[in-house]
Amino acid sequence: MAVSSPITETQEIIQDNLDYTLFSWSKQKGINPIAVQRAEGVYLYDYDGKRYLDFSSGLMNVNIGHGHPRVADAVYRQMQEVSYVTPSCVTRARGELGRKLAEITPGNLQKTLFTTDGASAIENAIKLARIYTGRHKIIARYRAFHGASYGSMTAGGDPRKLAADSQQVPNIIHVEDPYCYRCPWDKKIESCNRECVQHIERIIDFEGPQNIAAVLMEGESGTSGCIKYPPDYLKKVRALCDKHGILLIADEVMSGFGRTGKWFASELHGIVPDMIATAKGITAGYIPLGALIVTDKIAEHFNDRMLYLGLTYSAHPVACAAGLEVMKIYEDEHLIENAAEMGRYIDRQVAELKTKHPCIGDFRNTGLLGCIELVKNRETKEPMAPYNATADQMAVMNQVAAKIKQLGVYAFVRWNYVFIAPPLSITRGQIDEGLTIISEALTLADAHTNP
Repeated sequence: MAVSSPITETQEIIQDNLDYTLFSWSKQKGINPIAVQRAEGVYLYDYDGKRYLDFSSGLMNVNIGHGHPRVADAVYRQMQEVSYVTPSCVTRARGELGRKLAEITPGNLQKTLFTTDGASAIENAIKLARIYTGRHKIIARYRAFHGASYGSMTAGGDPRKLAADSQQVPNIIHVEDPYCYRCPWDKKIESCNRECVQHIERIIDFEGPQNIAAVLMEGESGTSGCIKYPPDYLKKVRALCDKHGILLIADEVMSGFGRTGKWFASELHGIVPDMIATAKGITAGYIPLGALIVTDKIAEHFNDRMLYLGLTYSAHPVACAAGLEVMKIYEDEHLIENAAEMGRYIDRQVAELKTKHPCIGDFRNTGLLGCIELVKNRETKEPMAPYNATADQMAVMNQVAAKIKQLGVYAFVRWNYVFIAPPLSITRGQIDEGLTIISEALTLADAHTNP
């Protein structure tokens, strides 16, 4: 009679998670997660001792790297003093973090409503825009992700919302993206007349500018494929907003806090939005926290008017203490400067990879927020997997993702995109390690090209 082998610690941990928890954005069977025991710097370690290079900073949020002791110390000190107070009370950490955000944001963005995450920052931005302007419509892009709560999901164009969008939040108007690699107007950048901006202007006219409260734009595109704005795109959108008295909301949830080589991606485009909705890098993912930062003009509007916004965990003392320490780490360790430098290095290295791999159609990157777009043919640009691909259409990309993981890199792979967004603390040697593994995995995709 065969004797079954005893279950390992790793198997027990994974099985408990599979049996008693639900996994987001996934079928619940056939999942093969990494059982992470610890994490340090740019690496994750499982219970069997295998090391993975975290090439996506978790979900593009662990900007300072994993396991930084200064954040743990700051959280411990705050919890010894006070772990929670209602948002009607104040703490030192709340005020100091608010002051720091006012210092690092562009222009006159001076006051912050602290939220719990990026989605709640977007939800409150939409509500505040409507309250402040007295208008009701919001213009947003199809290829954008703004969060998974109902309002933020409606504002985004991500197809994952389609399963639950029969009752969308009303008065969200979507526009085409300035996707230069796959231009909806079939233009080359050198012959482009910014039809993408003219398109928005027509939509404003059709919807009635007097009805539009805000235009919502990512500071830099993220999980929709790191779609690069034409150089003056956001400046022209800003001008449209100013012309019609429309607010401009910058979603800097992913692109904020050094990810693009600047504190905020808005700086790269030379604009000052009316609101910045952000999260992720504000605490580098160590504790959930989001923020809606608004101009002094918007803040002053509510000096003698009720601000109908609020959350139980707004300005949570422990989260604010973590955020404040993370801000200091960005500066003390020169992480934003490193993001810019390492981003340029990645650009050069991926350009070399493109000469070796016919499957690489395009690489779009800003600082440490980038993705490789894989195609079957560079001339036709046929994607290795289509937009909103079904399971059977993802066969090749799933092989690529599995190989990357097997070889010891944790990377975000979606549709025909392989994302490169490591912690801001990464070194050249670690980048080389990750790109060498990705290069090996891309040979699987090369076999499916038809040049």
